[in-house]
Amino acid sequence: MGRINTNVSSLLAQRVLGQNNNALNVSLERLSTGIKINRGKDDPAGLIASENLRSEQKALGAAITNSDRADQVVNIAEGGLQEVSSLLTELQGLLTNSASSAGLSAEEKNANQLQIDSIIQTIDRVAAATTFQGIKLLNGNFDFKVSGLGSGVTDYRVNSAKFNGASLNVDVQVTNSAQQAGIFLSLGGSSLALATGSSLVLEIVGSKGSRELTFSSTQTLATIRSTINTFKDITGVEASTSGTGIKLFSSDFGSAEFVTVRVAAGSGTLTAGSSGIRTLANQNFNNAATGTGTSETEFSAASNGVTDRGQDIGATINGVRATAAGKTLRVNSDFLDVELTLSQAESQALGGVDGVGGSGTSAFAITGGGATFQLAGRVDIGGKVSMGIQDIAVRKLGNSNIGFLDRLGSGKANNVASGDVAGGQKIVSEAIKQVSSLRGRLGAFQRNTVGATIRSLGVAVENTAAAQSLIRDADFAAETAALTRSQILVSASTNILSLANQQPNAALQLLG
Repeated sequence: MGRINTNVSSLLAQRVLGQNNNALNVSLERLSTGIKINRGKDDPAGLIASENLRSEQKALGAAITNSDRADQVVNIAEGGLQEVSSLLTELQGLLTNSASSAGLSAEEKNANQLQIDSIIQTIDRVAAATTFQGIKLLNGNFDFKVSGLGSGVTDYRVNSAKFNGASLNVDVQVTNSAQQAGIFLSLGGSSLALATGSSLVLEIVGSKGSRELTFSSTQTLATIRSTINTFKDITGVEASTSGTGIKLFSSDFGSAEFVTVRVAAGSGTLTAGSSGIRTLANQNFNNAATGTGTSETEFSAASNGVTDRGQDIGATINGVRATAAGKTLRVNSDFLDVELTLSQAESQALGGVDGVGGSGTSAFAITGGGATFQLAGRVDIGGKVSMGIQDIAVRKLGNSNIGFLDRLGSGKANNVASGDVAGGQKIVSEAIKQVSSLRGRLGAFQRNTVGATIRSLGVAVENTAAAQSLIRDADFAAETAALTRSQILVSASTNILSLANQQPNAALQLLG
């Protein structure tokens, strides 16, 4: 009480006043910025969590922007495809109109051909003119690039592929051969031998339809073959001579194909033992001359018909069991969506499909390309969606089996003035199927991938923002209360310091 060199009470009051001033400044800072964590010392752990959440929120917002952009890109591509689809529909009508030879002059057919030429040119122009910020969308710019394509792959389509590295090998292993339906008619000679005045009445049934045909005695195998082949577009069944009989087989491969032969009642009798109807087993279908080793039904017992069915190819693509139809395979996963058709020889040879390097392990390699969209906040292979937008130019619409759309041009094989109109219609039908399939894939991408992504990212942004706000943002109710408390304590501390500074004056009283 009597010491004046050291005022401990004043030091204590100064320390407390400094603490209260700091608390007041913190409250003022938080209320003025609206943020609870303004620097690392405010809450080190909270700062780390908050910054991570802010980073995630920013990335999610960018992913939403990317998704909206992807939707717009696909919208523009869809607009071009819609116009191409309309043009192909118009083309189909012109082909049907031109197929009528009676009542249609050469000038009218030529006029139709001019329209077809114009449509073909317009399709190419649409393919080249459909752009987004100068980037062409329908000219193959966003199609996948492949290399090392083996001769065993006749057609392919890469719809989607995601991979790290320079390339992705597409490994095809055939486990079950593709087959046509096949029946062998053993007739016992080079011509039909029946009793005088009798005939053989056969109903030939295939996947496209049926025809009842009547054959008389002494007709040669070549004549019978030609007669059956006359109706192959109607029945879906073709014929070839083989040894002392006729081999009937479906035009296409797969389990949807079949060949049925029914012998009508009252048909002439053929010699037993040397004649009959035999189904062709898968293992000897291609080389069978007589159907040896397969079950035989005599003609007289075939009134209910003898049927043989085709077989779809069985295979795996990159270890995933493929869905199959005839000689065509497809796998559809998040990382690889590819469809390919094998040649007859390759589809019936078990094992690997020769392609890259002729090694028999990879049909081809995907080396890049495709339209890649970043639809997640984290940049990695899982956050990307990659899809192929094929070239819709007329030289690409169709396939190697039936031909491509450019063959309908003037002077070419399927022109309507002098060419094969029926073959042209098959090409147009395939082109319509391909464009519709592409539109369907793009539509599914917009509706299911982009749409769902935008919705889920929106929810993620909301939840991330809420979590970040809970950690970082100031609670104004609590901070206002803390401000009031700090103001009172600072005022009180100031008064106490004033009193503490006056205490040494009491020592003067001791001096009298």
